[in-house]
Amino acid sequence: MTFRDWLSVSAEKVRKRGVEGLGDVAYDLYTGLWWLAYPLPRGRNVYEREWDVLVILDACRVDLLRSVADEYAFLEGIERMESVGSMSKEWMAKTFTDEHAESVAKTAYVTSNVFSERILSPDRFGTLDEVWRYAWDEETDTVLPRPVTDRAVRTARESDPDRLIVHYVQPHHPFVGLDAGFDADPFGPALSDTVVDALRKGRIDFETFWEAYRENLRLVLDDVELLLSNVDADRVAITADHGDALGEWGIYDHPVGCLHPSVRTVPWTTTTATDHGTYEPSSEIGAGGESAKAGEESAEIEARLQALGYVG
Repeated sequence: MTFRDWLSVSAEKVRKRGVEGLGDVAYDLYTGLWWLAYPLPRGRNVYEREWDVLVILDACRVDLLRSVADEYAFLEGIERMESVGSMSKEWMAKTFTDEHAESVAKTAYVTSNVFSERILSPDRFGTLDEVWRYAWDEETDTVLPRPVTDRAVRTARESDPDRLIVHYVQPHHPFVGLDAGFDADPFGPALSDTVVDALRKGRIDFETFWEAYRENLRLVLDDVELLLSNVDADRVAITADHGDALGEWGIYDHPVGCLHPSVRTVPWTTTTATDHGTYEPSSEIGAGGESAKAGEESAEIEARLQALGYVG
């Protein structure tokens, strides 16, 4: 989004929402200031750690993962690590760098994150499988875990890459199945509120939000469990690209450059995986990533980013 576009959207917010719109614009200005911290070198690149399979739980806080750890045997000894980014596009830009080009070239990256279209070059990876291009769920306005798991299992079995990254959307909102009591803005998607906006504005209470956040995490962890019993790996790491702020320093969500620990600190836990052959992934999901809807329309990509709470 250009500055002119932002001014246009901001003017619409004020015109159609009045005082609430002014509050939205003020909040946007405040969180936008974190862009100034973007150049600061922070965090530890995942390529500096040992793993064969890396599972990314998008926007997963450390305390959130720890809150369900006793429900999943593979979640033991959850550590804390500082991420290189505070949102997905920053994490991608600062993870797949020239410094780690040799390792990236040996990596199969199966991702449901739409920012791959703007940040990544397929020719830098062993495989770049952009699941969001062909497995977007229109009903929930996101990519559900199962297509990602299907593609990851198939990639592991058929290609046996040196390194495999499996990037799920969840627990990032939208929260599947949550009736939060708020609706999309009638003035268009650019002005629509997300569930995080609803929390910021007091339209839902924290307990309702937190439980929905945890349910979204359980949704993806059930699939991680399936993944771990259908791929072979001595070292599997489970982490997040970034966390999420829920009011700390007046911040909600995860603005670019944000330095608050709730956003910058991510979980890190390790386990193993063994392919017991108990699951056969769907052959109808994807055809190899790059061949599926490679000519995605810009407007559709923008709509999918907005569904995840990003404008521009």
